[in-house]
Parts: sequence; structure tokens; C-alpha cells
Amino acid sequence: MTTIKGPGIFLAQFMGDAAPFNSLESICKWAASLGFTGVQIPTWDARCIDLQKAAESKTYADEIKGIVEAAGLQITELSTHLQGQLVAVHPAYDVMFDGFAPENVRGNAQARTEWAIQQLQYAAKASANLGLNAHATFSGALLWHTVYPWPQRPAGLVETGFTELAKRWKPILDVFDNNGVDLCYEIHPGEDLHDGISYEMFLEKVNNHPRACLLYDPSHFVLQCLDYLSYIDHYHERIRMFHVKDAEFNPSGKQGVYGGYQSWINRAGRFRSLGDGQVDFGSIFSKLAAYNYKGWAVMEWECAIKHPETGAAEGAPFIKQHIIKVTDKAFDDFAGTGSDENFNRRILGINE
Repeated sequence: MTTIKGPGIFLAQFMGDAAPFNSLESICKWAASLGFTGVQIPTWDARCIDLQKAAESKTYADEIKGIVEAAGLQITELSTHLQGQLVAVHPAYDVMFDGFAPENVRGNAQARTEWAIQQLQYAAKASANLGLNAHATFSGALLWHTVYPWPQRPAGLVETGFTELAKRWKPILDVFDNNGVDLCYEIHPGEDLHDGISYEMFLEKVNNHPRACLLYDPSHFVLQCLDYLSYIDHYHERIRMFHVKDAEFNPSGKQGVYGGYQSWINRAGRFRSLGDGQVDFGSIFSKLAAYNYKGWAVMEWECAIKHPETGAAEGAPFIKQHIIKVTDKAFDDFAGTGSDENFNRRILGINE
């Protein structure tokens, strides 16, 4: 078994225009002051990193790594959630998702997809230059508008959708493989990879690609009423990343999983700061430790109630408290009597 690394923090929700959140150097010092030991970096935020430059220049990658290490931290992983979303976008979402892309490709779905694919390729190379072995992203979605089918889905629609999704991702996965980095999909509503079954369908289409791995975030499963503990039993061999994020689901006679188009504060299912929701993190950390998870525990803060800086200040000790320093010996070793083959045969009553 391996002791989980952490606590880490995903910087995406904390970056801003005011200090200390407006530069990689200052936000790293802030994170370290709270007790975090690692940062997960959003690659779409130029205040943190120039992704293309990190892919093309080992010297620049070393400079980024040096800024983080000077604050007493490590880079846990890079993230391309926004770019990964754009690898596959149904036309119904074009206008809304265009904001994730640079202006020169907006309004041009093909150019936007090509840009997103290039971004993922940069991410693979940048991760390698930074000495990282895992990367976070979204799958994008071609089928999400049919998740609750009315009218009914035509025969073969899902097959066609996953075939196309795999066609777009397979070359990207190969680039990650060439760079020795696991590509970890965050299983998330709004993505075609939104639960275990949809992930398995995708995995089959990419021929069980060894780099098609998982970012485990239990909060999304609470909101789907999915068993997030048995999920680990099913997919632990593919889990390479872990977002520590809390959530709660309180259905009523007026709303349930779909939330009635309400704001986050008024939804039955909503994300919460660590410790304020319903996720059983004690069991999660135990399972991951037992399954020899070797990655980081990274806080992702999303809460409609608590202030983010309070959530961050509480998050580092919360994760630290839950990380299990794994044992290197059995608890009953003190009662051991030693053994050899002859002794074992005697115990079993096996005659020579």
C-alpha cells in the first residue's frame, strides 16, 4: 500500500484579478500558508502557465516548476477541463461553449475542435516536461442532449456517438502514451463520460487504451445517486487522480436530481465545502489506500454557501486528517510464531 499524497488544491476556482490570486507565484505562497503541499494548475489561465510554451520549452517548464517549488509546493497535475470539453461539442451547445475558446476560432466548430485537440497534445508534452504522470480533462459530449431520451433515441445513435468520440480521443491518448502520462477523465454530468457504464462504453471503443484513466470525484456521484464507494471497487485500477469535493442531495416533493432549473443554492443536489456535505470521505480514503492509490488528494472547492477562502482554509487540514499513513506491518505480528513448510504441515495434520 501507498500513503496518498496531499493535501493539494485545484487553483481554477481561486484565480482572480486581485492579489494573491492573480499570479502563480502569489497564489502558491497563499496555498502553502494554508497547509497545502501541492497545486493542480488550470492550463487555460495565462496567469498560471503558457501551455504551448511549457510543451515546447523544457527550460520554461522548469521555470514554472521552480516557481511552485519555491513556495514549498509540488505540481500535482495540469488540467485541460475547458479544452477537453471542446474536443466534442453538440451544435446545440456551440454558442455557450464558444466562450471556452480563443476568439479566432469562435463560430467555427471545426477550427475550435482542432484547437482543442492541439491543446491536449500540448498538455501531454507539457506534463512530461514537468515530470508529471497524470493529467485531468473532460471528454466533451455529442450525446448529452439525449441523456433522458424524448423522443426515443434512434437505434444505433449511442453506438455512432461513442464511435465518433473515440475517433477524436484515440490519437490524443496515443500522444499521452508516447509521453508517459495518464489522461484522466473527470466523470461528470454534461459529459458523455458521466458514469461507470458510459466510461466502459468509451473504453471499449478506444480498445481499452492504457492511458484512458479516471479522475475520481465523489461529489458528482452523490448528485446522480450513484454508489461512489462501490465505484472504487469497480474502477480502482484506472483511478489515477482524486478530487476531494463534497456534496449533498436533499430531494423533496418538488424537485430531485434534475433540480427544477434552480440556481445552485436552491437545488436539491448541490456542492458543498469539505465536511459540510454528505460524502463519506473516511471510507473513500480507506478504500483508495487499500487499493494502493498512488496519486494526490486534491481539494476542488465549489460551494454556493461558504466563502472560498474559508473553504480553502478548512480544506487543507480536512484532507490531511483523512490521509491514512499506511502500515508496513500487520497489527498481530507481535503474536507471530514463525513458520516453515514442515511447521505448516504439522499444523494441518499432514503426515510426511
